[in-house]
Amino acid sequence: MRKIFLSAAIVLFMAAACSPEYIVNPEEYVSTLVGSDSDFSFSNGNTYPAIALPWGMNFWTPQTGEKGDGWQYTYSAKVLRAFKQTHQPSPWINDYGCFSIMPVDRISGPVESVFSHKSEIARPYLYKVYLADFDVDVEISPSERAAIFRISYPQSEESGFVVDSYGGTLRQEDSLTLVGVNTYNHGGVPENFANFFIIKSDKAFRVAAEEGDKTYLIFSTERGEKVHLRVASSFISDEQAERNLKEVSGSFDEVYNAAKARWNSVLGRIKVAGGTEEQYRTFYSLLYRSALFPRKFWEVDRHGDVVHYSPYDGKVHKGYMYTDNGFWDTFRAQFPLLNLFYPDESARMLAGFANIARENPFLPEWCSPGHRDCMVGNNSAAVVADAAVKGLVAPADLKVLYDALVYGSENVHPSVSSSGRLGHEYYNSLGYIPCDVGINESVARTLEYAYNDWCLLQIAGLLERPQEEKDRWKSRSGNWRNVFDASAKLMRGRKKDGNFAEDFNPYKWGGDFTEGNAWHYTWSVFHDIPGLIEAMGGAAEFEQMLDSVFKAPPIYDDSYYGYRIHEITEMMVADMGNYAHGNQPIQHMIYLYNYVDAREKTDRHIAEVRERLYSSAPDGYPGDEDNGQTSAWYVLSALGLYPVCPASGEYALCKPMFPYVKLDGSLLKDKASRKFWKNLAQGSKNPTKNFLKYE
Repeated sequence: MRKIFLSAAIVLFMAAACSPEYIVNPEEYVSTLVGSDSDFSFSNGNTYPAIALPWGMNFWTPQTGEKGDGWQYTYSAKVLRAFKQTHQPSPWINDYGCFSIMPVDRISGPVESVFSHKSEIARPYLYKVYLADFDVDVEISPSERAAIFRISYPQSEESGFVVDSYGGTLRQEDSLTLVGVNTYNHGGVPENFANFFIIKSDKAFRVAAEEGDKTYLIFSTERGEKVHLRVASSFISDEQAERNLKEVSGSFDEVYNAAKARWNSVLGRIKVAGGTEEQYRTFYSLLYRSALFPRKFWEVDRHGDVVHYSPYDGKVHKGYMYTDNGFWDTFRAQFPLLNLFYPDESARMLAGFANIARENPFLPEWCSPGHRDCMVGNNSAAVVADAAVKGLVAPADLKVLYDALVYGSENVHPSVSSSGRLGHEYYNSLGYIPCDVGINESVARTLEYAYNDWCLLQIAGLLERPQEEKDRWKSRSGNWRNVFDASAKLMRGRKKDGNFAEDFNPYKWGGDFTEGNAWHYTWSVFHDIPGLIEAMGGAAEFEQMLDSVFKAPPIYDDSYYGYRIHEITEMMVADMGNYAHGNQPIQHMIYLYNYVDAREKTDRHIAEVRERLYSSAPDGYPGDEDNGQTSAWYVLSALGLYPVCPASGEYALCKPMFPYVKLDGSLLKDKASRKFWKNLAQGSKNPTKNFLKYE
């Protein structure tokens, strides 16, 4: 029997009348090393161990890679080069506003040390490691904009630390304080962008040497002597950096305990029982990744006001700002997860996105920290719409966001072609982007613009916009049909003259598609799956086409790229035919069996993906993790639901992984939430129930 309790918390999926032992301290199950066993040619996540608070402005990470290498920490490395303040959202985007610190016991020789994972602790709130070459133990614990180091030194007259300013300037303000500034970035910022940072020691030091960007600071120590470094930064000023330093004004243990408690609170929104130790470790390690991005880009000034430096107009404004996210990846599950489990944080994020719209004409599609030229689509519309239908966007902000989205549907950023809509002229006139007019990935763009128009329709309805506007979005949302080839039952490139492109190869990656092929992108009609079923010839044909993805061998055509990209390799080794779970376009596809009453196949394939392709090990992802998206797929699928169409309020169901799930009472603030979770408890274990509606 199942029992539902609606009091301070809600318990889902009670399989028997017993008292399960729920995970009490979920943060203890998190390993930040999951996904770090990766490289350019093969991704098991492409992550690094982020020492951070949830959505914190600054992360720290141990650095094994060369300076400037996007793969800043790889599990197979044997040498640590430094500890780096990082804002990197992905190795493909690289870093900005960074600098590094490396404790040493001498000023001669290489500034690096061998290390072992056997002497490494990697948790969100604590990183600890032994630097064997220097006989130094290092511990780091974070706050949102600062961190504290506790360093245990050997006996030496030349103990200290090396600061790499990453091309910036560094000055010693007094015997305990260093102040620096750099403009290190990989794009997406105005000319006046800067990262101001401050390092304060509790032991007096002196400058011993300078070598390029590196400055050597030394003092004498006795064996086992502990020295604390408190470090903070700001995108506003050095005065603000010093203000941010107050976040770590307490002892190391006080900062550590506060960080641990914060993670316990955030992860503890979802407590599970009845699983295996490995399932707990995987679930909470991936929930940790789901709560890192987008990061805060706002600070608190001397008046206690929330302020931010804008990477869009170079000015300091009041209000929230968030960054480091690629909406092409994260609109699918990451933002829907945040909207369900962290609605207060989501509301602040959307207020921040509205500020972006006030500070420049375009919403970003990839921000790091400002507009970055990466990926396709206008999926900021989906991010806004999914939050809006759940009541997480203030009315005044929603109007600002809608106006920016409308503008973006008819324009493209003058220097960053991924913001706005590249090819909007063709799309708005022909109903698709031709594959022969010099615009790459034309089918992917057409499919995503059509879904984005459907999202605009949802927002227009909430704002009670004129019927003419709503009719326009509704009409354009059907543009996916213009690139559907009924003879192949697949999406296909179409030329300007209206004919489909010749020499169609459904196994060809790229070209008309983005990091995938026709088998992957054909299912990207999130908002009109019934229409896609009809276009394919009915439920039986649709189910057969779904089956074909798994039955087809993992063959491919990589001629568009000229080499086998890592996403192809990851599809091949997964041994699931042409199903490429390691990349985002197809991650919703298994749930489409629900639309033709074949949920038993959904349950079977979801269980296989969860069990075979994910783990808590350093190679625990099936491809790029991408700002929480691939993690969010797992977390939601472990709970038994998935948002096939964000902004619809509808969730496809599957058999949950855990027999017992308890949700924090903060998620039951209103009648709609209580009804939603109660219905999930009743429906997700029922194999005949396919969908759940949030309304």
